[in-house]
Amino acid sequence: MRVTAKGQITIPQEIRERLGLLPRTEVDFAVRGDVLELRKAVTAAHGRRKLVEQMRGRGTVRMSTDEIMALTRGHDP
Repeated sequence: MRVTAKGQITIPQEIRERLGLLPRTEVDFAVRGDVLELRKAVTAAHGRRKLVEQMRGRGTVRMSTDEIMALTRGHDP
């Protein structure tokens, strides 16, 4: 594999699939000695998604969508 004149490389498909690197995925680079590490970036959206996944199924109060919307808007349900 070679670096192009523009400094670009192609990440092999099997690696992209294994790491879930889809088009427009943010990545970070780190240099450790003479080794370059490429990692999927932890973006704010990713952090929010992870939080939602962790919280899913933990609610103990059953509310309708209308009741939740009333609370968020400051109205009585």
